[in-house]
Amino acid sequence: MNGRMQRLFTVIRWILGPLLAALAGWRWGAWAGMAVLALFVVGPALSLLPSFLILRFVPPAPGLPPAPLGDLMHAWWREVIAITRVFNWQQPWAEHAEPDFIPSAQQARGRRGVVLLHGYNCNRGLWNVWMRELRARGIPFIAITQEPAFGSIDRYAPEIDRAMRTLQERTGLAPLIVAHSMGGLSARAWWRSQGHAFDRIHRILTLGTPHHGTLLARLGTTENARQMRGDSEWLNQLARDEPVRMGPQFDCLYGHCDQIVFPAETAVLPGSRVLHLPARGHLQLVFEAQAFERALQLLEEPELQALVV
Repeated sequence: MNGRMQRLFTVIRWILGPLLAALAGWRWGAWAGMAVLALFVVGPALSLLPSFLILRFVPPAPGLPPAPLGDLMHAWWREVIAITRVFNWQQPWAEHAEPDFIPSAQQARGRRGVVLLHGYNCNRGLWNVWMRELRARGIPFIAITQEPAFGSIDRYAPEIDRAMRTLQERTGLAPLIVAHSMGGLSARAWWRSQGHAFDRIHRILTLGTPHHGTLLARLGTTENARQMRGDSEWLNQLARDEPVRMGPQFDCLYGHCDQIVFPAETAVLPGSRVLHLPARGHLQLVFEAQAFERALQLLEEPELQALVV
């Protein structure tokens, strides 16, 4: 469903824009048509700029300086490229271009697997680059499209659980979860549904996850957007249900140029290991070499001893 919606939106956008430009050219002349076409091409990039500039006025996370204007502009331009790539190709047209990699039990035994969880209004196509790299290294993985796209985050837990069980049964090892944005909350909701059993999960690596909510979610009206508000009862209950010393199970990557999850410290869980990436927008975190390298490191780390609540 998610992919079909994005394909429809992309087709409408790429048909409607040139048609409006042609109409303007016919009605007011060639210059008007070219102006409308230029606005169609650069408009999305320009509309994204204010969301970065406003971060100049957001108090910095503890221990970090305010986001420099140069970093924000660099993050904005790179985010434009990432969004264009993801929402015009990877997700609408290449959602299933990279199949899950689940080797035979004999081949997979002893090779820890990875479950990949996307964020809000995305699908598994977000992880195409990761999937190619993991397959090339012989690392088993399953990437999920979380449906319904705008439903409760709790509804994603059964599908996540199927993926986790499949990889654990095939490899003999508890998988690593790598999650972008809302996907990190999906991982926490799944773990809660399992009674926080430590033998079910190796580590959880989150990239720009609003663990404590985000101010931007106040603009959302869907159920999962409301759940990501900082004062939401769902988010508060999720935290109350979790083990007190859960943090070491998590690695949290974040940046103070993230135009979606801010203030920046909302992307960090107490007790987790933290990596700050400067001059990176929200979607860029998926494409950072440091993120993939951290995942590879976590795959090789020994099991954590079960934590005592």
